[in-house]
Amino acid sequence: MLATAAAILVAVTAAGFVLGSSSVSLGELVAWATGAPLSDTARSILENVRMPRVLAALLAGAALAVAGALIQAALDNPLASPNVIGVNSGAGLAVLLAASLAPGALWLSPLAAFGGALVSALVIFLLSLGPGVSRLTVVLAGIAITTVFGAGMNTILIVDPDAYIGSSNFLVGGLSGVLMGDLGWPAVYIALGLAAACAGATKLNILGLGDEAAHSLGLNVRAVRLAMLAAAAVLAGAAVSFAGLLGFVGLIVPHMVRFFTGHDNRWIIPVSAVVGAAFVVGCDLLARVLFAPYELPVGILMAFLGGPFFIYLILRNRGGGLD
Repeated sequence: MLATAAAILVAVTAAGFVLGSSSVSLGELVAWATGAPLSDTARSILENVRMPRVLAALLAGAALAVAGALIQAALDNPLASPNVIGVNSGAGLAVLLAASLAPGALWLSPLAAFGGALVSALVIFLLSLGPGVSRLTVVLAGIAITTVFGAGMNTILIVDPDAYIGSSNFLVGGLSGVLMGDLGWPAVYIALGLAAACAGATKLNILGLGDEAAHSLGLNVRAVRLAMLAAAAVLAGAAVSFAGLLGFVGLIVPHMVRFFTGHDNRWIIPVSAVVGAAFVVGCDLLARVLFAPYELPVGILMAFLGGPFFIYLILRNRGGGLD
């Protein structure tokens, strides 16, 4: 499965570089990648337009998909994902606050996004510890948190309209304005988050046996849950800092991966990273070409895909699976 996903990722990534409003041939892409002579126009398109956008899609897709897998495993909740439980909106609110209070401090956005995402994750974690708390309660609490943080973001943009350039794209999730300079620190955080997720995969498998069984095997259940939610906050926050509020990647991709790999997190996490990266690159490509010469923010396309999928999951689990 991992090899197949990697092959699909390579194909989709190549298409992301080649296709668009200004097309580049596959030969020109190969020439650019190998350092062969290339026209200035093609080089400019590949380096200044396509490369930052494709890299942003790869990073955001991998980060959000793995964040979703971690959250679902840590909370044992098939409906949980960064956008559903408020992690994305917490990161978004923190990014807008940082942009309003410290304009021009680009290095602050990833840190602020992580802080906001972590606050949301901690709130959900504390709620999940309550006696008799069902999966549905956690989801509803996350939706409430998302609503409150969304109101906070809109308030900032009304009071300080210049707080974030391209804020409309940020609120729905989009990659059109991403520059290479926006990806440096987030890439570091995403790499660290992915490493932490892979390192914790075995403990998540033990956690999946149930709290009592995990305790009997010597696992500190609360510490593992908190650590994995923190890793998910790092991943989601870093992605939100440059890609905006992309939704449903962390909901759709882990479910797709589990269908093919089963429930072993040692496979789910790396395969989710690869499939998530391919998924966002593919969706961004479709958003660019479907309505050309007009461009649809990729977050809107993902909402069209994710909304029905979320309803499907609710209906599939309504027979008691959420309680």
